[in-house]
Amino acid sequence: MSLIGKEISEFTVQAFAAGEFKEISKKDVLGKWSVFFFYPADFTFVCPTELEDLANQYSEFKAAGCEIYSVSCDSHYVHKAWHDASKTIQKIQYPMLADPTGKLARDFQVMIEEDGMAERGTFIVNPEGKIVAYEVIAGNVGRNADELFRRLQASQFVAEHGDQVCPAKWKPGAETLKPSLDLVGLI
Repeated sequence: MSLIGKEISEFTVQAFAAGEFKEISKKDVLGKWSVFFFYPADFTFVCPTELEDLANQYSEFKAAGCEIYSVSCDSHYVHKAWHDASKTIQKIQYPMLADPTGKLARDFQVMIEEDGMAERGTFIVNPEGKIVAYEVIAGNVGRNADELFRRLQASQFVAEHGDQVCPAKWKPGAETLKPSLDLVGLI
């Protein structure tokens, strides 16, 4: 079953953000675009490359009105320890959500029960708290922040211009398609 259009459930979790612990809940997500970026675990190999890629583009996401939330099933204490031990993770300015019970991972359907960790899942959530785009990939394949940002921009464009659709590789300023009866079979 697709998660497109699914409203995220109520949640409250601990996070490590801007050098301190804080609580993040669904109410913090509503009213703006969000990316939930699930990864298997702290102190691993592929995860820091992805998190650094996002950190390097965080200002672009923020300028687009989007908050990034990285999420793993580690505790907020482990997030802090990783931050303190890794120059790569020290670059992160976005909140690192702690999901030690797996509640968020289960809600987004990325929990690997037998391992107690999440799949590599990326979710774009609109200001109403509904999933508008997502991708879940194998644990040994890293993701690309450039493509995620392009998908965010396309999702925002379509939300604002509901009568238009974005073709493959669309970027802001490029031509869009306006569905008509002649194009119905092409969508």
